[in-house]
Amino acid sequence: MTPTDPVRTGLLTRDDEHDLTRMLEPDGTRRADAELDPWIADLDVSRLTELYTDLAVVRALDAQGVALQRQGEVGLWPPLTGQEAAQVGSARALRADDYVFASYREMGVAWARGVAPVGLVIEWRGAAASGWVPAEHNLAVPQIIIGAQSLHATGWAMGAAWDGADSAAIAYFGDGATSEGDVNEALVFAASFQAPVVFFCQNNHWAISEPVTLQSRQPLARRADGFGMPGIRVDGNDLLAVMAVTRRALDRARRGDGPTFIEAVTYRMGPHTTADDPTRYRAADEIESWRERDPLARLLAHLGALGADIEAVERDAKVVADAATTEMREACRAIPQPEPMSVFDHIYAEPNSHLERQRDRYARYLAMFDDGAGAQGEEAAR
Repeated sequence: MTPTDPVRTGLLTRDDEHDLTRMLEPDGTRRADAELDPWIADLDVSRLTELYTDLAVVRALDAQGVALQRQGEVGLWPPLTGQEAAQVGSARALRADDYVFASYREMGVAWARGVAPVGLVIEWRGAAASGWVPAEHNLAVPQIIIGAQSLHATGWAMGAAWDGADSAAIAYFGDGATSEGDVNEALVFAASFQAPVVFFCQNNHWAISEPVTLQSRQPLARRADGFGMPGIRVDGNDLLAVMAVTRRALDRARRGDGPTFIEAVTYRMGPHTTADDPTRYRAADEIESWRERDPLARLLAHLGALGADIEAVERDAKVVADAATTEMREACRAIPQPEPMSVFDHIYAEPNSHLERQRDRYARYLAMFDDGAGAQGEEAAR
């Protein structure tokens, strides 16, 4: 698609602000909400400062990830800048015993679940299938297949309910994933069995180069009606609103009242991945309009209105962010190169002929080279 195509189709005539739940205006002004205010009543200046630090760290780590890719230290990076409030606000609403099923863009969620900076980058360096042990963080490995994690989350939630636990699952996916069968099947199962799962859709407006308005002629949250579950559309750049609606949805799940669909309306400020060029399909003024709704600036302005020393808040957050990015860079460059044939390890519990054929072919391929990798392949082939 080109920037003019959605206009030609007339799909951008819809009011994007319609039915959008918001508690912080773009300038940081607090909007009272009698229904949602109790869900964030504990967020005093101290806690809000911690959350702002989270946002600043996640943004800095994201910028570091892009830099590492541009310098050849990692093969690919999927930027999240612009989506920090959606990820941190929802992840910080979770309990430790809840379980997260995320896609490849949820580095902010991983940070909030206690994953070390090196864990965010090792997969993109091609040195491991995941940067963390799922059971240590109740965070499944990042899912590359679009929307598949929604099925995993639903299955986990059904199992938890049958075991009598009051934990909940949350599935993160983007607007593009709502066009996938996996997500729709997960919604059917979750609604049918009243599974304690929250479907958290980050509508960042672009499924690579396809605008969300081409994918859906109505707000994504309205699809929840068809599955028989509540759907809510929230300003994804408003950390307070995201946290409030996620806490309420989790509480509903734990009480046995079933799943909830949350559409967090946000925006991907950068490319889909570092292999993408968004200037080919979206207009510069669109990006600028979203820059004015920056989630960090919004929360910082709110802290200022509450009497916080925002210069000190920014300065202290930068110290934490700098330490995290330095740790990420140094740890990334220190990751040892894995032995090529190890890519076949830990794939199946039992050996099988299909995998062995692949292993043999790859070993013979490596043996074609005269460098160290070839020698390793020859050794493996023997």
